[in-house]
Amino acid sequence: MDLRLLISSTEMKIYVTSEMFLWTAVAVAAAVLVLILTRSRRKAATNSRIPPGPPGWPILGNILDLGFKPHKTLVDLKTRYGPLVWLRLGSVNTLVVCSAEAAMEMFKYHDHSTCNRHLNETMKVGGTYGATITLGEYGPYWRMLRRLCVAELFSRKRIIDTAPLRRRCVDKLIKWIDDEAKEQSEHGVELARYVFASAFNVMGNIMLSRDLVDPKSSKGNEFFNLTSELTAITGKPNLADFFPVLRWFDPQGLKKHTEEKKNQVLDIVDSFIEGRRRQDIEGKQSRNKEQKDLLDVLMEFEGNGKDEPAKISDRNLNIFILELFIGASETTNSTVEWAMAELLRQPEAMKKVKAEITKVVGFQRNLEESDIKDLHYLDAVIKETLRLHPPLPLLIPRTTIKDMELMGYIIPKDTQIFINVWGLGRDPCSWEDADSFKPERFIDASNLDYRGQNFDYLPFGAGRRICPGIPLGHQMLHLVLGSLIHSFDWSLANGVTPETLDMGERMGTSLRKDIPLKAIPKPLFI
Repeated sequence: MDLRLLISSTEMKIYVTSEMFLWTAVAVAAAVLVLILTRSRRKAATNSRIPPGPPGWPILGNILDLGFKPHKTLVDLKTRYGPLVWLRLGSVNTLVVCSAEAAMEMFKYHDHSTCNRHLNETMKVGGTYGATITLGEYGPYWRMLRRLCVAELFSRKRIIDTAPLRRRCVDKLIKWIDDEAKEQSEHGVELARYVFASAFNVMGNIMLSRDLVDPKSSKGNEFFNLTSELTAITGKPNLADFFPVLRWFDPQGLKKHTEEKKNQVLDIVDSFIEGRRRQDIEGKQSRNKEQKDLLDVLMEFEGNGKDEPAKISDRNLNIFILELFIGASETTNSTVEWAMAELLRQPEAMKKVKAEITKVVGFQRNLEESDIKDLHYLDAVIKETLRLHPPLPLLIPRTTIKDMELMGYIIPKDTQIFINVWGLGRDPCSWEDADSFKPERFIDASNLDYRGQNFDYLPFGAGRRICPGIPLGHQMLHLVLGSLIHSFDWSLANGVTPETLDMGERMGTSLRKDIPLKAIPKPLFI
């Protein structure tokens, strides 16, 4: 073959190949550009339809905007941005529901799309969250746990059957306070400490048929103390919740500390279960079918083996029991303390509730749970306390499982959702003289309840993830607060007056008084 022809042919192939490569590169670049522009336009369109909110700082977003009392800050943001406020907390997109109208639309039309929890890093420790009602992912296992709780712990029959246990624990509470008052007559009694112990023992008797704590003793309270420490740790702010890159480093050591405490407390729960098994093997278990406690029921549970396990594993059983102890005790404790503080600031309200209890119960017997239906002003006091001081001011955050449209705005998948129930309860659009403690407002609106149907009043949430323990909590709050008022005349300690009583708040796993209430109880008929 002629060399010139070969060279010419080769040059032509190179030219054609180069030209094809060039056009291919141009086509690929154009496709990538179109894709980028399309995504940018979609993102811009989505961003233009997300709710309004403060601009935020680079990297940090709106973390610094919230301050130490975010539930209060968010009320101010609502006045500027409206019923839905958009925040960026580090790298976490966050929606805040700030009005009754927005809450109603979310719970009525998007409850299923927002039924999973947004978990912080300490909640994820040990992968234990999947075994709880409070934090577990919505699905068959969660529905099984909730069904068990409703049937075996919170049903009307179980509430009636366990009433004597609660009365016995409250009798001990009254005795503890009376003894403490004799020892600390001038300095007052730290009420929350004893209420927490009493609520803890109520759950101990319902679930394990035993008291677990004696606040007058330094021995045998390890489970109680560890549980208190664990709830305090999980309520602390954690940088790793906002910046994923920090999760592996655990800069504040909170995950490590949580894991240590959780393992210790779960070992104690496991000892309860092993002890029960030994009793069964040795034939020392004397309770009949009607006397079974919750631990018996959980250990004997048999699922369908399909979408729920045939048995609950020991690990999951431990976690579930721990969750019930924490949830029931903390809510009762904080609410009773706030209620007593409000009553001591409002002597007229204290007189009214005391007069009602005296009329219904008298002084010849204890207040019983059967009296609750006739104690309307006491009920109003508790409802008003929950309006002003909900245990979880932002509830437990939810997360969106898919993109959704809410009030005309686009809320992207994996957005964290806060419902500011503290703000809903103090919204002047819904409540007259919203910041004042006025139990009478609930006498006039007796149908206004905290069971998730009144969207301006949601202290326990609404929808699928509403607190399942409302029936038990209702009994506990009325029995404990009513018995404390029935048994003692209360006054403030250390020269504090109703006008100077500190009502500052402290955020944690629940909304607590920053300075614990100390009051002087004068026994009436002990």
